[in-house]
Amino acid sequence: MLEPLVKTIDVPCDQATAFDVFINKMDSWWPLGKFTLSAMKGEPATGIRVDARPDGQIVEIGAGGVETLWGTIKEYDPSDYLSMDFHIPAPGHEEVGERTLVEVRFTSLGDNSTRLELTQSNWEALGDMAEMVHGGYGHGWTMILEGGYLAHFAK
Repeated sequence: MLEPLVKTIDVPCDQATAFDVFINKMDSWWPLGKFTLSAMKGEPATGIRVDARPDGQIVEIGAGGVETLWGTIKEYDPSDYLSMDFHIPAPGHEEVGERTLVEVRFTSLGDNSTRLELTQSNWEALGDMAEMVHGGYGHGWTMILEGGYLAHFAK
């Protein structure tokens, strides 16, 4: 059994803003030219569409408008918590049956500081690819959260 990945980052804004930027403005901070199926195929994605509600989908918009499902929101508690099944498929594996679980908690640290804690688990759902994907996400989330999400607030 692979251990859950846990990534924590503090952002310089209130809790409601941290949550809103994370889920409702994902394509403003997600590295579309690096961590997308389109990027793995050689072209950056053009966007990410998030239907921010329980059972809402997270969809990559690729070159030529091609859409790829990344996951589905399971729980949605604005400003506090969300969980989603999640996996960006590798090229040639666009139809992913099983996905990991990503849980994101937002905790106020004061008027202008919020802690985001992201936990990704259920690696076994990915079968033979689980260990390799676990390692990739271990490095990927750090780059995504620090180089994308945190950097968004420095603009």
